[in-house]
Amino acid sequence: MADSSKPKEEHVHDVFQQIAPNYDRMNNIISFNRHKAWRKFAMRKMAVSPGDSAIDLCCGTCDWTLSLAEASKNGPITGLDFSQAMLDVGRRKIAVDPYGDQITLIQGNAMELPFADNSFDYATIGFGLRNVPDLVQVLKEMRRVVKPGGMVVCLEVSKPTAQPFKGLYYFYFDRILPVFGKVFAKSYEQYKWLPESLKPFPGRKELAQTFRDVGLKQVEDYPLTGGVAALHIGIKEK
Repeated sequence: MADSSKPKEEHVHDVFQQIAPNYDRMNNIISFNRHKAWRKFAMRKMAVSPGDSAIDLCCGTCDWTLSLAEASKNGPITGLDFSQAMLDVGRRKIAVDPYGDQITLIQGNAMELPFADNSFDYATIGFGLRNVPDLVQVLKEMRRVVKPGGMVVCLEVSKPTAQPFKGLYYFYFDRILPVFGKVFAKSYEQYKWLPESLKPFPGRKELAQTFRDVGLKQVEDYPLTGGVAALHIGIKEK
């Protein structure tokens, strides 16, 4: 069982180490398979070109990492995550993917990226920003490592504002989702973390302002599926 009395970074690490074997299956279940459509929407907005480079932070089991590699065709793609168990699942998927050879996986800290300034065309983070100890620091690091004119992209669960959908969403998120974790993954305590992690996380417009505060330009934000998720995009000034 994950110990929520630990510092956030240790607690989140324990959660993802434990849920890694069932992570992909549970994503399909708890999002009703919508996470795939959200990622496709993000990729359309990003318009990755052949040869582009990218770093995918909190890459987990590498679904987005693989999408970036397919869009880039032959560009270098780096996936970074602090959970070795998640990376192990991702590594098995990459090994059988036709674009896997261009992907490098690294176990590391999203708040201290081991890369020089202006290294990538894109920096992405999918369903990971709410789990980091300091989201501002992570966004600053993402901005630092992308090239001038490069793009910082966040795909994340969010907070609907319109009733009655808002009430139904929070009932599902707080009450039903952890039960799904218990039934389908024997991980009730770990899946209680998901609604807990959203409570202090900024809403869509607040996160867009944070993008601007760290120096990103042309910031765009898109609500997805009634606002249960959101896509944020910002450009590093040339």
